[in-house]
Formats: sequence, C-alpha cells, structure tokens
Amino acid sequence: MKALFKPAASPGLELTERPEPSCGPGEVKIRVLRTGICGTDLHIEAWDAWAASAVAAPLVPGHEFCGTVVAVGAGVRDVHVGALVSGEGHVVCGTCRNCRAGRRHLCIRTSGVGVDRDGAFAQYVVLPETNVWVHSSADGSSGVDPDLGAIFDPFGNAVHTALSFPLVGEDVLITGAGPIGLMAAAVARHVGARFVVITDVSPYRLELAKTMGVDLALDVSRDRVADAQHRLGMVEGFDVALEMSGHPSALPDILANLNHGGRVAMLGLPAAPIQLDWGKVVTHMITLKGIYGREMFETWYAMSAFLRSGLDISAVITHRFPAGEWQQAFATARDGRCGKVVLDWTEV
Repeated sequence: MKALFKPAASPGLELTERPEPSCGPGEVKIRVLRTGICGTDLHIEAWDAWAASAVAAPLVPGHEFCGTVVAVGAGVRDVHVGALVSGEGHVVCGTCRNCRAGRRHLCIRTSGVGVDRDGAFAQYVVLPETNVWVHSSADGSSGVDPDLGAIFDPFGNAVHTALSFPLVGEDVLITGAGPIGLMAAAVARHVGARFVVITDVSPYRLELAKTMGVDLALDVSRDRVADAQHRLGMVEGFDVALEMSGHPSALPDILANLNHGGRVAMLGLPAAPIQLDWGKVVTHMITLKGIYGREMFETWYAMSAFLRSGLDISAVITHRFPAGEWQQAFATARDGRCGKVVLDWTEV
C-alpha cells in the first residue's frame, strides 16, 4: 500500500510502499478515504524537539481520518464491512484504575495512533474495534461527508473543551482561532451561549471565525479583550473561557477579563512558562480545568448529535489535496493561512 512514512529519526516524510496491515482478533481494517493534518503531524514531519522526545521512528503518522471498513477480525461484534468510520486515536490499556472506572480518556498507558503506533497516513489502517466510531452502516444510512469524518478527532477536542462547563446564556471567550478554536466557537453558539468572542493575531483566521457564529473576532495584536467587553455591553466579565492557543499571554489575559467564579478549560499546550496571579485565582474562586483528547465515548455521541441537529462546521475545512500532493498540503498547514487541511487518499 501507499503510505506517508517516517523511516528514521530525522526531518521529512516519504510517500512510499509499505506492507498492507492485516487485522487480528478484535481488530478492524479500514480503507482510508480522507485524513486531516494536525499540528502533531507537523511536529513529526519537522522532527523537532518534541517529536524527537515523544515519537519512535520508523512510523506511519496520521491520526485524523475517515474510511470504509474492509475486514474485521475474530470476535468483532458491532463493526461491519462497508461501514463508514472514524477512529479514536487514543488506544487505552483497559486495566488501569481509570479504564476500569469507565474514564478511558484518563488511561495512564495511552498509546497514540500515528505517534506510538502506525497511523492513518496510508491507504489502510488497523484499529481495535473499541476505537472505531461508526458514522453509517454498510447500507450507507445516517452517514456523514468523509471530509467531516476525517476531522472528528479535532472536532472532539473542541466539543470536549466547550462542553466542560454549562454555556447556556453565558459569555464565552475563546483564545486561539485555529481549527479547534473555530469549531469550539460554533459549538458554543449552537448550545446557547449569549456572547462568543474569539481572539487571534491571524487576519485570515479571524475572518474565518466570522463564518463560525462568533459575535466578535478580536485581533489581540491591536485590541484588548477589555475593549470587547465594552463593545458588547458586558459589565462583569466573561463567564467561561476556552484557552486554545498555548500562548503564554493568553491565560493571564483571560484572568484579567473573567467574572468572579469564572471557569477556564485549557486545551492549548503552553509554548513557554506562564506567569499567573494565583491570588486572583483563589480570591475570585476561578476554576481551571485541563483538557486532553476526547471523553471516550461520550464526546463522540455529542459530536454526531450536533451534526444531526444542524451544527455546520464544514467552513473550517479550507483546503483539500490529493494525498500525492502531501508536501504542498503540509506547507499550507504550516503556513497558518488556512483552517483544516484534508488529504484525499483515493488520489495517491
């Protein structure tokens, strides 16, 4: 099969022939139709300090995908050949305390698809049945567009973060207008937030945010978050904040504009140490919650329900490339003047 392959611990990927995987007991083999390019994939391709410390080459990366089931192993019960599926990228142990308690997203032995094991930048990928999310049955009913199916992983990050706290009637601040922040804004609007404000420094992404239901897209290189409050007629600060950027200035800016008792969900991985006024966290009774991945599989049920109830996140996909043009696709994703970039594996 054709696959994007990292042959050694060094920069670059190569589109080459790799052995086609087969599924063992309890596993599902999937013909990949589309893959999304994630920031993790950019790190792996560049082989930066994080990738060198976290990834063992050789490896087929890629963890955001949609495809069709072509074979199932012995013991597979609920996934059938012909179904359109995506995959949860965190393969868990099943026996640690959190797994046994049904909190699989907190597994202490998580193995990442496309990071710790071969992933979906290939014509075929194999996953445990327990990691497969079925969009449609073999007869094609209740399906989704494969492009959208390919971004269920980051969509899940957005949903997990946005639904960490009640949003109905609340004023919501989102720092970072990358694809996940944009989808979180759409979710916040869909579930009934009063005001949704998103911040960034990219004019492209701030313009894109205006199509995702935000009340205000703020360029924080020129304007202050406090100005947004005045423009919207807010008097007590934001109720909920979703930190999606990882920028060290974002969280202090959030605290400066948060109401007493405000709640913050943090998905963005900090790019540098963050200096916080911890006295304000205590005296204002602020809640800080870290978010990683998706709740398995409550978030996935919510994602499918959102799409069925009319949530439209399609605008977040701004670029599509044949898999054979992966270098141009990666360059586009790295440039940042884009939303989500999708590779089509029917064109290699």
